[in-house]
Amino acid sequence: MSYFKVLAFEKEPFSTSPDPEFFYLSKEHETALTNIIIELRLKRGLSVILGDVGTGKTTLSRKLVQELKKREDFLFHIVLDPSFEREGVFLSSLAKNFDISNLNDNSLLDMRETLERFLFQKGVAENKTVTLIIDEAQKLDENSLELLRVLLNYETNEFKLLQLVLLGQMELHFKIMNIPNFFDRISFKYTLNPLDFDETKEMIDFRVRQAGYKAKMRLFLDEAVREIYQYTRGYPRQVTMLCHKALKNLVLKKRFVVDAVSIREIIEEEIKSGWHRRDLLLQKNSY
Repeated sequence: MSYFKVLAFEKEPFSTSPDPEFFYLSKEHETALTNIIIELRLKRGLSVILGDVGTGKTTLSRKLVQELKKREDFLFHIVLDPSFEREGVFLSSLAKNFDISNLNDNSLLDMRETLERFLFQKGVAENKTVTLIIDEAQKLDENSLELLRVLLNYETNEFKLLQLVLLGQMELHFKIMNIPNFFDRISFKYTLNPLDFDETKEMIDFRVRQAGYKAKMRLFLDEAVREIYQYTRGYPRQVTMLCHKALKNLVLKKRFVVDAVSIREIIEEEIKSGWHRRDLLLQKNSY
């Protein structure tokens, strides 16, 4: 039997998979999501979301996809790994995923023109909002960014024909800043930061409830949450992984609640084994 069933959960509460149902919307994530949807509905073109590793960008992208699925006027695709060797490969990928015929095996100019006709047909004739979401956007090279800049030039007098959402690590900022005519096209830009203590506590409680835990007794004491926050610095992915270990430890050692001692034991074991992020340890030692 899985550990989470022993603890009366219906689902695993701290999976690291980007399940939008378990996505805790902090104030920053909610701000980012709300603004992206506004930009898409207004068809303003380009939105860029930056964030360090583990701040929730990928799960935010899945939450956005979940929201767009509810809207019949959106035609969208998400790219999970934008490492394209050549422009033609990138265009072919778009053709395949947007089901565009007669795009392959043509010159780059012909492929661009075919894509522009497709965007015009969908955006103007059919009144669809064509949206491309790119996760891990820091992997885009200069040629791919230039292609996206060209695609953003496809427009009517009133709106952009392609809506583009980029989510990437902080290095994407450096790339974009070196391409002024790409930077100038950003309609909405936002940087996700780690959670504060209260948000960390709310995130843990939220995921516990989402997983179907109904007992009145709290599994994570406030003292445990404080240790979790100090060690993880509020990075959602790190919080999730540490909470998973805490619950597993709860079952193995036949304890009833996660307290500060339990969290310190896990952290000390990670440090002892060498499987810890040194930057997190340095941050914890600064308290």
